[in-house]
Amino acid sequence: MFYGQYEHTIDKKGRVILPSKFRDMFKEYGIERLYVTTGLDNCLFLFTEDEWKSQESKLKSMPFTKSDFRKFNRMYFSGASQIDFDKQGRILLPKYLKDFAEIKRDVVIIGVANRMEIWSKERWQEYYKSSKGSFEEIAEKLVSQEG
Repeated sequence: MFYGQYEHTIDKKGRVILPSKFRDMFKEYGIERLYVTTGLDNCLFLFTEDEWKSQESKLKSMPFTKSDFRKFNRMYFSGASQIDFDKQGRILLPKYLKDFAEIKRDVVIIGVANRMEIWSKERWQEYYKSSKGSFEEIAEKLVSQEG
């Protein structure tokens, strides 16, 4: 559903505009609400409402008697915020989430199939640079595990 990477800048009011391809998809599918939360690797995860409900259902089914599940759910859900976008497709990210992801001004928004991720531009460049060399090796491992 969501693919590609797009560079944007946080405006003076603290808003970031979502990529036009994503906004077009929101209109096509009647998406009006998004959910943002702390992601992994110091980025933010951004979900449509339907995908958020799907993720929430999966995570709620984890046994709360296990420490790792409790810890993950606490961090994941306590960082979550429901956000709306305006007519121009801008969203206002809560300060605590910008702090978590070390977002100051420039961001990269990437599509990762069922979710979007928002990265500080610097952190994305570091992550991409450190990960691109192992892409083929990881692909081979993952494909061999499935076969």
